[in-house]
Amino acid sequence: MKILKFGGTSVGNPERMKKLLDIIRPEEKQIVVLSAVAGTTNNLVEISQAYLDGDKRKAKQLTDALYEKYKTFVHELFTTEEGRNNGKELIDYHFTLIGSFSTDLFTPVEEKIILAQGELLSTTLYHFYLTEIGVRSVLLPALDFMKIDEDNEPVIEYIGSRLQPLLDSRADQTLFITQGYICRNSFGEIDNLRRGGSDYTASLIGAAIRADEVQIWTDIDGMHNNDPRIVKGTKPIAQLSFDEAAELAYFGAKILHPQSVFPAQKYKIPVRLLNTMDPDAAGTLITNESEKGKIKSIAAKDGIVAIKIHSSRMLLAYGFLRKVFEIFERYKTPIDMITTSEVAVSVTIDDLKYLDDILKDLNDFGSVEVETNQTIVCVVGDFSFESHGFAARVFDSLKHISIKMISYGASNCNISLLVDNADKTEALRSLHDRLF
Repeated sequence: MKILKFGGTSVGNPERMKKLLDIIRPEEKQIVVLSAVAGTTNNLVEISQAYLDGDKRKAKQLTDALYEKYKTFVHELFTTEEGRNNGKELIDYHFTLIGSFSTDLFTPVEEKIILAQGELLSTTLYHFYLTEIGVRSVLLPALDFMKIDEDNEPVIEYIGSRLQPLLDSRADQTLFITQGYICRNSFGEIDNLRRGGSDYTASLIGAAIRADEVQIWTDIDGMHNNDPRIVKGTKPIAQLSFDEAAELAYFGAKILHPQSVFPAQKYKIPVRLLNTMDPDAAGTLITNESEKGKIKSIAAKDGIVAIKIHSSRMLLAYGFLRKVFEIFERYKTPIDMITTSEVAVSVTIDDLKYLDDILKDLNDFGSVEVETNQTIVCVVGDFSFESHGFAARVFDSLKHISIKMISYGASNCNISLLVDNADKTEALRSLHDRLF
């Protein structure tokens, strides 16, 4: 069985939703994972924020505006009176639910319920459309099998134990449709896998049922060897290893959710990145295999803050780094890069929610310097000890740019460098010219 995930742009309007059948082969065993219609999640976030702010009037205005969009969507998607009536009943139900929160105390629990409505709408509308045109499909509610634990980590064993019986009970069916992004938490409440979570859903489902392949369909023909929005002449990469894809996804390649490769990697399930707008394009295949002797791609991650802790007490002091890391753990703030010397340690973060508290606690260890508006530039390829000259080419490409930090050696497939955000474009273009 294959898992096919389609993002918001792939179902962004009725015409695109209908064209999914150019890719989906209903006679083949597959689970189709859909995101919300493009823009819907952003609208739902705005509605939720209005409720959180106590601005019920604004929440109603935003809800009514989104409802009107869906009325048009339903009218254009369906051609029969029965289809349009079913679609109208569906959106009436969901938007009545969204509007009902104006009379209740609004908490993060209700917010998660509202954010789930986008995927519930897109999948059911598509199921209704397939029914209208005579294509058999089964709608699998993700809330019946997708679950995260108390640490917000998906429970693959649980997902498989709940999903496989649902598939077995409909063994005569080939086409299954389910929601990306949404799940239940350890309390049984509606929750989600955070932004980009539909990729994660597809990978988790693939891992849970040991699928033959996971396909991520977006609006670009695979992962490119640089950011095509900044650099001209980029090309899709034919093949990546899971480690290489994870590095690129984490450090800025927006085509793939950073966490989505790990479940597939654990169970050695191939992942393909494909283009809904150009289904015949080869895309990118992600497997356990890595092409040796090649630099694959360059990515960049903005919004980085660098923190340097300088302390003479660090000299020969065991436990120092543990105490530093405990501060970041206390505030649940991940570290992107780290470099150390005998008297200093530098780290970078991109979650600034608790920055002031972190800096206050770090001051107990020594002097602290902070640099904002930084960018991590990541070069991915074969940097194993058998390879020669690649690192030199990377550094030679950036000899005219001030480099603040370097991470090299922690991974055989990545060199990460910290530069000012103002130097990002020049860094990406210079690396591209020198390496490709």
